[in-house]
Amino acid sequence: MAKKVWFITGSSRGFGRYWAEAALQRGDRVAATARNIETLNALVETYGDAVLPLQLDVTNREAAYATVAQAHERFGRLDVVVNNAGYGLFGAVEEVSEELARAQMEANFFGALWVTQAALPYLRAQGSGHILQVSSIGGVCAFPGLGLYHASKWALEGMSEAMAQEVAPFGIHVTLIEPGGYDTDWRGSSAVWAEPNPVYEPLREMRRTQRASGNTPGDPAATAQAILTLVDAPNPPLRLFLGAGPLNTARAAYEQRLKTWEEWDAVSRSAQGN
Repeated sequence: MAKKVWFITGSSRGFGRYWAEAALQRGDRVAATARNIETLNALVETYGDAVLPLQLDVTNREAAYATVAQAHERFGRLDVVVNNAGYGLFGAVEEVSEELARAQMEANFFGALWVTQAALPYLRAQGSGHILQVSSIGGVCAFPGLGLYHASKWALEGMSEAMAQEVAPFGIHVTLIEPGGYDTDWRGSSAVWAEPNPVYEPLREMRRTQRASGNTPGDPAATAQAILTLVDAPNPPLRLFLGAGPLNTARAAYEQRLKTWEEWDAVSRSAQGN
């Protein structure tokens, strides 16, 4: 199989780092981006010229375009574009300030949009490519205390599903990666927490209890082979869950939605007007 060229945002740690290493280990080349380029030094030391370390804050549209262009100039093509950069914003909707809400959308949604728009002309010109948008089970279902995070991922999902239909005639694939719970830094130092309002403390206590009794988080390193299998597939899916839990969670959510729509179908039809 021909070696691929990857462009991965958020390569300093977490999923982005594991996937970059997996691609490099099998002989692919990777343009790895991070806000702090020094976090990529170990990749360069290990893999040499197969890695192009690039500093990028994805919220900067001009920088996103320039960085994608730099990667294409270096490697001559782009085969897999991974929009992985982002973070979790924790807080009830009422607790989230305008500044926090806008920053969440800038990183998780607009950052992916800017990189995608920058890459598409190159993918169209070569008549191939695969864009991986890192969403979440939180892009399919919603849980209390994460409203703005969900908003960013639901926006990414809607944009990407429409785009997949737009770019398919050019030989470009789009896949939404929807991980369940993993032992990454998502709730750690990369997370942002809104100023708590005491009225929502029972909600936070409920969520703590649910996490304590929930499934064991997955090993992020175990996702690498699944991603390689995905990008090597001739007909990759629009959506791919990662982990054992998301399918059951999504099934329950969609069953409840269908039940509600069916129960209210008479009211819905009455609104037709003819």
